[in-house]
Amino acid sequence: MLVTPVAMMVASRVSAAGKMTLAIHQNTSSMAGYRGSLEGWARAGIKNVEITAALLDGFLKNDSLASAKRVLTDNGLTAVSAACGVGGLWEPNPNHAAALDNLKKRCEQFAELGLKHIYAPVGGMQKFTEDDYKTGADNMRSAGDVVKPFDMRMTAEFTRGSAFISTLRTMLQVTRAAAHPSVKPLLDCYHFWSGNNKLEDLDLIRPNEIGHVHFQDVPDMPRELLDNTTRLIPGDGISPLTTILRKLSDKGYAGPLSVELFLPKYQQADPFTLAQEIRQKAEGVMRKARVL
Repeated sequence: MLVTPVAMMVASRVSAAGKMTLAIHQNTSSMAGYRGSLEGWARAGIKNVEITAALLDGFLKNDSLASAKRVLTDNGLTAVSAACGVGGLWEPNPNHAAALDNLKKRCEQFAELGLKHIYAPVGGMQKFTEDDYKTGADNMRSAGDVVKPFDMRMTAEFTRGSAFISTLRTMLQVTRAAAHPSVKPLLDCYHFWSGNNKLEDLDLIRPNEIGHVHFQDVPDMPRELLDNTTRLIPGDGISPLTTILRKLSDKGYAGPLSVELFLPKYQQADPFTLAQEIRQKAEGVMRKARVL
């Protein structure tokens, strides 16, 4: 009888540690613009959002950064992340110094919105050598040094089309070599399951190593035909999302699951109606995985 309350308390803490939150990425409703996407999602009960530099820039052509922040606060939204819109940060390239300068400018801008996390995908289509991965680790440290004074964390997203880092396994190797406290891997469920990865690769993740997660599904079609526009709402495809989420939870991830879609029928849809559908389906997957 004395042991039971302690056991229950421990179980409760373990359960709470694995909880995640639903978010929506602005790429999903890009045609609605910065204000339209956020206001529509808020009416559907969305609380956490991931903004993009592109939509923010469009808004700022006719309005102020203070107004952009009010769109968030007036609608009860928290910007949990942002696509910084800066390329060439991770892979070796001759324009890396300029990319770091652009990253600093974005950090100054995003800091005004209260952001603590930003990310950038890995590019690079040229032929790389093994020594280039040492440069990649150096580049990650340089990016980490830029975001650290802003009290931000940055994540690097491996992408299935990159010739430099297209898999979780390689991303973990490079971020570990960089060993910068402000840089972590981003796991995108689409790039993970549609690319050259295996479920067993999730076992390589160390506790609390993943910094951010993008949440999508993959249709039942040849992987060779997949591209960004074939991403589906979680629950509409064949990805083993509940298994992926359970593994991430076991590894200590308790952050946002940001739904990022590119299919025109989503991007052109009414943000309110789309967000309702995303909530119903995505939260169903999250409940099944016991992370909601």
